[in-house]
Amino acid sequence: MTNDYMFHAVLLKNRFVLTGLIGSLLHLDPQTLDVTVSNPVTPGNSNENKLYILDVYVVINGKTRLNLEMQVINYDNWHERSLCYLCRSFDNVAKGTDYLTVMPAVQISFIDFELFPETREFYATYMMTNIKNHRIYTDKFKLSVIQLNHTELATDEDRLYEIDKWAALFKAKTWEELKSMAVSNQYMEAAANTIFELSSDEFVREQCRARDEYNAYVKHQQQIIAEKDKALSDTKEQLDSTKEQLDSAKEQLNEKDKQLVEKDKLIAIKLAELEEVKAELAKVKSK
Repeated sequence: MTNDYMFHAVLLKNRFVLTGLIGSLLHLDPQTLDVTVSNPVTPGNSNENKLYILDVYVVINGKTRLNLEMQVINYDNWHERSLCYLCRSFDNVAKGTDYLTVMPAVQISFIDFELFPETREFYATYMMTNIKNHRIYTDKFKLSVIQLNHTELATDEDRLYEIDKWAALFKAKTWEELKSMAVSNQYMEAAANTIFELSSDEFVREQCRARDEYNAYVKHQQQIIAEKDKALSDTKEQLDSTKEQLDSAKEQLNEKDKQLVEKDKLIAIKLAELEEVKAELAKVKSK
């Protein structure tokens, strides 16, 4: 389910799975949730205009807007991109309606790359706060990130709500892994069954394959760019080193030039003294 098409397809096809996942993420009882999908797309329908819109937008209990997204490719713009998604969800006040009626907006992203390498977390939530006293500006504006590559950093609370198990389910590569994870959780069992069902659909398989090929292409291009950047960096280091050597050689030459100039001056003085001595000797000889 790190394939964003399969992630999208499973959650839209099986509302039970979607509700179970949301309950886990928001620490709520799934049975208390009424989930309405705002961007319904029928998996396997190639005529849908929204086929490649792979976010999952829902309204929970008619009160909260939630956007779920799977992102495994690092475009180095996730901070800005996820914030744009959240702002679009938050901009939900109907024309002529008081701003107090705005629905809370939550953006939850599943990523498989480093967000803040210096402060790694498994499940982190961000809100607008005062930078001096840390007072929260509003609780209606939240952005959460789950790093699938850091399940080892899951807290006791994360494990209590089995968020780490959902992450492991998303990254499972074999049916054996899926089955073993689904045994103790009815929502995960339903997810595994839905994955199996969707995988039997040729069109869905093609879409998943297309997404995998695209992701592989992007990663390959990123690798090529990274290799070229490294080669350029190595070349720059070599050039810098050569420049330093040339500068050092130039300084040595300048120093030698100075020494030669001093020697020339000294020779000129000695020659002048020699001429004086010759002149004196000539006088003595003439006498």
